Amino acid sequence: MEMQKLYLLVPLAPLVGAMIAGLFCRVIPRWVAHTSTIAGVAIAFITSLFIFQDVQAGNTFNGTVYTWMTSGDYRFEVGFLIDTLTTTMMLVVTFVSLMVHIYTVGYMHEDPGYNRFFSYISLFTFSMLMLVMSNNFMQLFFGWEAVGLVSYLLIGFWYKPNSHLCQYESVFSESSW
Repeated sequence: MEMQKLYLLVPLAPLVGAMIAGLFCRVIPRWVAHTSTIAGVAIAFITSLFIFQDVQAGNTFNGTVYTWMTSGDYRFEVGFLIDTLTTTMMLVVTFVSLMVHIYTVGYMHEDPGYNRFFSYISLFTFSMLMLVMSNNFMQLFFGWEAVGLVSYLLIGFWYKPNSHLCQYESVFSESSW
């Protein structure tokens, strides 16, 4: 398999899992959501291992994978820089994300937003990989912003409009002083 296809597989596998869990969250059972996202991240991790071995053998890559817009002399591209630092970060991101995905199956087992949560964490993995693998500032910026957006979605996941803001309300009330 050509190495550029492997480079693309690393971020796209978690994205496909996120799309399955997110777009079909109301019609698929829970096991499909977590299986598709875990499989996507596992594929990304295993592919990262192969890429890491290739880089350790002395092969690197810095190039355009896809040009999505050209305007006059300006080209807006999706490109990857694959070197030792990048592959190390790819391994860290995919391994930690895989462990979080596996842990989350049990942790979230009764949550009503189960499928949506799996979509978010898989989308977070995609965003982190696009950030880590980018070879241009525009892609780096979009990766960084996507990480921020998905972090916001994950932080606000359990927000309920009329819930108590502080569960230790009596500790901070005037009568406890």
